[in-house]
Amino acid sequence: MLVPKFFTTIQDYNREQFTGDLVAGVIVGIVALPLAIAFAIASGLSPERGLYTAIVAGFLISLLGGSRVQIGGPTGAFVVIVSGIVQQHGVDGLVIATLMAGFILVAFGLLRLGAAIKFIPYPVTIGFTSGIALIIFSSQIRDLLGLEMQAVPSAFLPKWDAYVHAFETVNPWALVVAVATLAIITVWPRISTRIPGPFVALIVTTALAQLLHLPVETIGARFGAIHAGLPQPSIPHLSIPVIQALAGPAFTIALLAAVESLLSAVVADGMIGGRHRSNMELVAQGVANIASPLFGGMPATGAIARTATNVKNGGRTPVAGMTHAITLLLITLFFGRWAALIPLATLAAILVVVAFHMSEWRTFISEFRAPKSDVAVLLTTFLLTVLVDLTVAIEVGIVLAAFLFMRRMAEVTNISVLTHEFTDPVDDFEHDPNAVLRRAIPQGVQVYEITGPFFFGAAEMFKDRVGRIAGKPKVLIIRMRHVPAIDSTGLHALRELVHRSRKEGMLVILSDVHAQPVVALDRSGLYDELTEDNIHGNIDDALNRARQYLGLEPVERPGFATPTVARESKELPPLH
Repeated sequence: MLVPKFFTTIQDYNREQFTGDLVAGVIVGIVALPLAIAFAIASGLSPERGLYTAIVAGFLISLLGGSRVQIGGPTGAFVVIVSGIVQQHGVDGLVIATLMAGFILVAFGLLRLGAAIKFIPYPVTIGFTSGIALIIFSSQIRDLLGLEMQAVPSAFLPKWDAYVHAFETVNPWALVVAVATLAIITVWPRISTRIPGPFVALIVTTALAQLLHLPVETIGARFGAIHAGLPQPSIPHLSIPVIQALAGPAFTIALLAAVESLLSAVVADGMIGGRHRSNMELVAQGVANIASPLFGGMPATGAIARTATNVKNGGRTPVAGMTHAITLLLITLFFGRWAALIPLATLAAILVVVAFHMSEWRTFISEFRAPKSDVAVLLTTFLLTVLVDLTVAIEVGIVLAAFLFMRRMAEVTNISVLTHEFTDPVDDFEHDPNAVLRRAIPQGVQVYEITGPFFFGAAEMFKDRVGRIAGKPKVLIIRMRHVPAIDSTGLHALRELVHRSRKEGMLVILSDVHAQPVVALDRSGLYDELTEDNIHGNIDDALNRARQYLGLEPVERPGFATPTVARESKELPPLH
């Protein structure tokens, strides 16, 4: 349902809820202030761009979103991809990529892909999230230690090599500010949970740095004054070559925004006992990512930590998220110039804490107890994120996970010969009235059984098994009672078998065919090639058809229903 939660919750809104949303919104706005600035700087952008993002995108995500309590804005997930785009294509390239990602997200929502996004393999998500956390931590070492470096390499290993060579330039006062920030963030929750620890650390360390005239680099020293207020919206120059070059990064931004926002919405649902509208959430994320770059912002998505803070402080409707954006706007308008005094070591320490929580290191380690294929996907995605590129990591991780899944499914699918070797398990003979062992199999008939989905992963196994048919029987029965679905590759393998068998004078009969395979057979034309006489709903009818073909008398089974798989079956919906 493409209806924003705001319009649903506002119908029975009251003063008590407004008070809760107002308090929560102000608190989340204060929490978001240092994070918005820090994420922008870590991404290679000026600090105000993070504020613009939190204000514009944060307001639209709450107004149009499908979650009651989602808080949107810049997040750590985008730091890697944004910094890479800025280095290669500049700020204008980032604006174009974000705009493209916004339209992709809107398309995701309109095409009802909200549920499909959730099927991204968990090892892929953990792999790139942990990789991003390590990269964020690595990117903050310069400011954390106050190293004197003209430029920091973007690649992971050269970056650490540069740190080692610049270690002798450590600024002890920057390290003191960073340690003080970490200490305040760690200890403050024991004193108060209403006022956010990062905000307290920012105020205290900034005040101490100014009062004591500590020789530490500040936002103003590196970036100049922060401009108060939102800039005029502007659209960069677009061209086909630029759009083509940014298509990959734009899709990565869209995918990250979709995954992060829906994951955050699911977490929020568990906290408030609600249910979000995933497709509406994707549309809102898309609109926000279209508007944000027009006002000088960066990509945005749902932020799990800020959303949880919103819920814990009483926010229950989108009004809280809208209040958070307005709070940031007021801070930017009236106190923005003071942000230039914030030490960069303070922001670096805040981001180190963010990276630590983002790493989910306990979950990462626990994944090593998962199947080996999942561990391979996890490590591949993680290493590619850190050492190569986030876009490549996600693409390779998803493709690798899909191939390994197909391999597992192919291993689950089994093609076995049931005649002459009699491979029906004993348990099947004892408990299954349809077991082949209970039947009299005419001479010249072989029965093969496919167990599991008959898709392209199992097609080669099928070709291999039937290619080794011994004795060239006159009738080959393919039993499909445990085949819930078949795809085009499976159909192609069956068609090849039918054509080859006809040349060799062998009849192919299908037995125990379910609804979806019948629909697929009919749509592909294979149903007509086989003819209805050779497609049956149970093994007894198939065996009697074989006897008829061989000129033998049929065998009756009293009291046993023998339905025929008719063309009416094709009206049933296909299984997915």
